[in-house]
Amino acid sequence: MPHHASPPSLLIDGMSPADHELRHVWNECVGAGRANEALRADWQAHFREAVDVLGVRHVRFHGVFHDDMFVYRVEDGGGFGPAGRLPAPVYTFAYVDKVFDAILDAGARPFVELGFMPRALATQTETLFWWKAHCSPPNDMGRWVELVTTAVEHWIERYGLDEVRQWPFEVWNEPNLVPHFWTGTRTEYFELYEATARAVKAVDPQLKVGGPSTSVFVPDERYAGETQDRSAEAATAAAADPDALDWKPVWIHEFIEWCATRDVPLDFLSTHLYPTDFAFDAEGNGQPIQRHVDATRDDLVAMRKIIAASPFPEAELHITEWSSSPSSRDAIHDTLFAASYITRAFLNAADLADSVSYWTFTDVFEEGGGGIGPFHGGFGLVNEQGIHKPTFHAMAMLARLGDRQLLQTPHGVITRSSADGRLAALFYNYPQDMGTRGVGSERSYADTRHLAQRGPARRIRHTVEGLPAGAELTVEILDWEHGNVAEAWHEMGAPLNPTRPQTAELREVADRLRRSVLTASTAGTLEIDIELSPWAVMSLVQSTEPTTAP
Repeated sequence: MPHHASPPSLLIDGMSPADHELRHVWNECVGAGRANEALRADWQAHFREAVDVLGVRHVRFHGVFHDDMFVYRVEDGGGFGPAGRLPAPVYTFAYVDKVFDAILDAGARPFVELGFMPRALATQTETLFWWKAHCSPPNDMGRWVELVTTAVEHWIERYGLDEVRQWPFEVWNEPNLVPHFWTGTRTEYFELYEATARAVKAVDPQLKVGGPSTSVFVPDERYAGETQDRSAEAATAAAADPDALDWKPVWIHEFIEWCATRDVPLDFLSTHLYPTDFAFDAEGNGQPIQRHVDATRDDLVAMRKIIAASPFPEAELHITEWSSSPSSRDAIHDTLFAASYITRAFLNAADLADSVSYWTFTDVFEEGGGGIGPFHGGFGLVNEQGIHKPTFHAMAMLARLGDRQLLQTPHGVITRSSADGRLAALFYNYPQDMGTRGVGSERSYADTRHLAQRGPARRIRHTVEGLPAGAELTVEILDWEHGNVAEAWHEMGAPLNPTRPQTAELREVADRLRRSVLTASTAGTLEIDIELSPWAVMSLVQSTEPTTAP
């Protein structure tokens, strides 16, 4: 869409506004658990809504080659009788086709994570999760390359080369986390990446491939060798002020050097930026660590500097997992507090990445099995019943912003759309009492509620001149009294298995935001003067067509 300059008569707080790109990094991609979950009707319904309401353009998940997708077949499947061994591997894509068809039909694309290892190719099996992912190097690299090649060729045949060229291909997930997501060494992962990237490019040189998909930044040398060295973590675990430490990405320098010296394709760097750590002390006890509220921006700045100074300065940067914590049993995820936190983090990240993928869009997510209760701290923007959490509304407000940023303050932005000129703004009150602290993690919703005492309220005041006479802006506010569904569930007695009427009530409460309309004067002046309670998030969107700019 062509960029049209702001109307020269537009003034914000008496000054000509800035006018630069606002990249919507928050909805370029979102995460989900595993490919097989995407076969479920509820997953697909939640995803269609994420595309339609949140503007999601890609989705990434694990396990496209896991046994429950039945891609790599070495037996004919015997049922009650013994399985017959096939003379050569056979590749069947019926399940994967259903998933990718659903994604494309919804109006989005897959961000393809190539993994995990089929049982018949794995050197170790049943290594991770309730669904027993096989997270090992292949027992035959040639067969792995054949699997990747066959899959990519199948997708091109089914969806067309022009379409598949728009899918990023990421090799594996968090291979530094041995023995969980990877049972091999760092070099073995680099060898897997090299073989996979060359295979993808051999199908078509314009396909995009990248990695290393490592997790997370650390302030010590635990990942400096071939496998994790827990003894290097003791100082981190004992640090009085973790934010005073020098946090660094994992394997990024070594990965770039491997690709550069061996002429291995690398179109994008990917890593995960949870603002947390888990370090083992001198006695071998794990210590959870929370970093400061703007740690994500610090890490993105560091990644940008590394890429700019590397042999791949044009490489894209994709954060393929991000959330307030990496736990699918963290009650903060269900709360208003998380909504304010992620709004702040995404706006501060917008100029530094090509995508920051929220992990995840739905609580239909089974790494540790299904959730226990409707609000169990799952990653999702919606719960298993599709009820909107406060984070869903925050993401919807972010999605309504324009692509041109006119004003940025420490508490929000004012934007416009280059397509139709309409104004959209977003403000939040991440409480001053929090200082530099993030929202942390809690095991139960009741344990999160102490954060409600933080304050104070914040008054948002701005004047916008040069709007059409009588222009209307729709205002939506998410706060403690509006859209705070986990609190409503808590007040209901926190039922583990809500009745149908209770579920209907929670669904209604979840979407009951505070709504009003602001109207510009006959002279085209809009006065914004609204008090936001602690943790509130507010959206303002121009709802009438503006006059054409002179």
